[in-house]
Amino acid sequence: MTKHNRAKVSPVSALMFQGGIGVAGLLVILVADIPIQTFGTGILPSVFYGVLGALCTYGALLLVSQIPGLFPGNFERQMHGLHRFASGYSWFVLFLLSVFAGVGEELLFRGALQGWLATSAGAIPAVLIASVLFGLVHYISFTYFIVATVLGLVLGLAYAMTDSILLVMIWHGVYDMVALFCLLRFPEWFGISLHSRD
Repeated sequence: MTKHNRAKVSPVSALMFQGGIGVAGLLVILVADIPIQTFGTGILPSVFYGVLGALCTYGALLLVSQIPGLFPGNFERQMHGLHRFASGYSWFVLFLLSVFAGVGEELLFRGALQGWLATSAGAIPAVLIASVLFGLVHYISFTYFIVATVLGLVLGLAYAMTDSILLVMIWHGVYDMVALFCLLRFPEWFGISLHSRD
């Protein structure tokens, strides 16, 4: 791996950041005594539907991204940036980052935030507000904000309908793993030419 391709953030720092999100979410849940729905109808259905949901969601995003003119021209540049970022880490670190993001971000956004809002404002406002905040936290462009907000809506609705935080953790983590794998293994799907990268 060349110096140019190395990640700007060390693997330990990236993992500590993602892990910190989960700790923050868990602390909010415990301190505010927010009720968490853990397994819904069971562990195995949560795992199965989490994986299935992740694959279907990412497949739908890939199909939608092929519609000409739907995404602005700078989307390709953003994919280049994400590719450069991800290629600076080993597959093991990317796996851990995906797991930490799935667990941590879902504890914070679906468990703590959506759970708290659901008790004070109702289920629909809770899903909407938590999803928009999820999109804002992932903001690198307006397009990326929209994609992240829609993903937040899907995850929020899945949590509200299944009562399983495990399901959305798995959904989120597997989605991230598949997205990173496809971005690094098939960069041409995203308009990235490895021979002409700057």
